[in-house]
Amino acid sequence: MPNDRNPKRYGLIGTITLDHISYQSGRAFVGLGGVLYQAAALCGLGERVSLFSRCGRYLQDEVERAVADWAGLRREGLVYVAGPGNQVRLHYPDRGERREVLESVVTPLDAKDILSGLDRIDMLMLVINSGFDIELAEWRAVMAGVRSPVWLDVHSLALFPSIGVHRDYRPLPEWTRWAEGVTYLQANLQEVACMMGHPERFPDDRELKTFARLSFRLGISAVFVTLGKLGVRVLTPSKFRKIRSRDLGAPLDSTGCGDIFCAGTMACLVRGADPFKAAAFGVSLASRGVTVSGVTETYRLTADIGAAELRKM
Repeated sequence: MPNDRNPKRYGLIGTITLDHISYQSGRAFVGLGGVLYQAAALCGLGERVSLFSRCGRYLQDEVERAVADWAGLRREGLVYVAGPGNQVRLHYPDRGERREVLESVVTPLDAKDILSGLDRIDMLMLVINSGFDIELAEWRAVMAGVRSPVWLDVHSLALFPSIGVHRDYRPLPEWTRWAEGVTYLQANLQEVACMMGHPERFPDDRELKTFARLSFRLGISAVFVTLGKLGVRVLTPSKFRKIRSRDLGAPLDSTGCGDIFCAGTMACLVRGADPFKAAAFGVSLASRGVTVSGVTETYRLTADIGAAELRKM
């Protein structure tokens, strides 16, 4: 990878949430989350981030305190609106997928709120944190105006857009319209199952390859299928490879680990790394991310450890 030490600039679209997290063991805590995980990790790595998000004024003071020291964060695209913002309850059972209840949301972003801030960016990322982040038509308008590579994290798009009740996974045939023209696609196995039309079961290796080939026909260069503590599957038109996670300390909180993976991987890709080397760095960073909790600790972790490792790449 080229020895490029200059900070890169990212456009980051998504939702800031207040996460009410509980585990089967009885452990519970509350903290900011959503797109702030990617912002924290990228800023910790020394990058520059233009954040595009709407956030409830109820969370404004807490958000401003959390990001005060993130020198690379530009907040012109962060708009505070009336109300409690995106309040989310996440429960992690001992086995199986986490359970999510979205208790309140903010209005979706408009393309015009984003396009004016995308000059001279090196990478644009959309992470669907809530499913109410941006409407499809507005996203297509953004895609028509952006000239940089684009990363899409499907995430909550695979959940029914329900408020106040447990959100089940749903078939997602419209995923191709969201992904058309995107450079990099991120999803976990459950989300891939939704895109393939059978949320009730995970895809096998053959189905994953079929899904990847369809993605490549949409213009996608690489698909990153996150596997939780097992690592990530990286699929490109020429090669498929599994990159395993590393045991780098006692796990504390898995919330945001996929977001940390994304940030580390993007930081390498924009410097010219191939998807496999980039994902290896992202997995290493996420393996450390599970040992801390919350966006503030994520920023500290990447600033202390991740930035030094990135400079070695």
